Amino acid sequence: MTKFLLSLAAFAFVATSARADVAYEFAPNFITPPTGSQTVGNGHGEIAVDSAGNIYLSVEGQKDGGLQVYGPDGKFLRYVAGTPGSLHGFCIKKDAEGEWIYAAVLGQSKVLKMKLDGTVVLTIEKDAFPADKNGALALTNVTVADNGDIYVVDGYGADWIFQFDKAGKIKKTFGGKGDPLKLSNCHKIFIDTRFTPQRLLLCDRGNNRMLHLDLDGNLIGVIVDKDLRRPSSASFNGDLVCVAEIAGRVSVWDKEGKQVASLGVNDTPGQTNTPGVEPKDWREGVVTSPHGITFDAKGNILECEWNQFGRVLRWNKK
Repeated sequence: MTKFLLSLAAFAFVATSARADVAYEFAPNFITPPTGSQTVGNGHGEIAVDSAGNIYLSVEGQKDGGLQVYGPDGKFLRYVAGTPGSLHGFCIKKDAEGEWIYAAVLGQSKVLKMKLDGTVVLTIEKDAFPADKNGALALTNVTVADNGDIYVVDGYGADWIFQFDKAGKIKKTFGGKGDPLKLSNCHKIFIDTRFTPQRLLLCDRGNNRMLHLDLDGNLIGVIVDKDLRRPSSASFNGDLVCVAEIAGRVSVWDKEGKQVASLGVNDTPGQTNTPGVEPKDWREGVVTSPHGITFDAKGNILECEWNQFGRVLRWNKK
């Protein structure tokens, strides 16, 4: 990751796997931070890859922009100018009109749709949310269906999921802490592209489970509710989903909800579910607090951590 961690650069880890065709190898020191920095910066967000293979990382409190961009080789390219430092969860969506960043801005209780250069083309302000549910919004993630509908989750607040049309007009609100879903810290939500019709996948972190809903908010079923370590984020490739688990693991699951790989497991007390692990205590191939995750087009996995210094780990598909 950083120059002072190069002593283990040649050391590689292979994931344990329950399926012969699923195996990953840790790629040490993949990310090169911005010039003058030893680490990427305060991490409390998400990571995603665009159609060119460039890597986008949300970093808190950066004066140059809340999104950093790295090339496919992991070298820093640029900041996305003007992006808020409190940007938390985001996704990259390509459609017939272009490729877009959709972002949930935690500190400003709003949603942005931007071009890849940061040009804002749509803003969903706080007052566009239902008045009886927008008093203390704490938006943590956004996802977009193929019809353009925008889904936003209030994951640090009341766990409502808001459905907007592509123009930013509210259509529906569902979820919440009450019946029938009884969500608790529903940290991030995603369009699960593995199924037809598409469906929503919820990382219901406080309940330590993942759920499937249809796009109208109706429960399809619980995917996994055991053998998890507080799921925080997810990404899809083929029939697989990789999951960032903030309590110390990255896992990979198939469409049937069976775990097929386990990566970076950390069982050291005090090193998970915390932003305070210092670089001197980092271990190559061992996570601390996974917070965001993505597959790239080749099926490699990139994971970013909740860490005040900022950390990105990569596992290559074998």
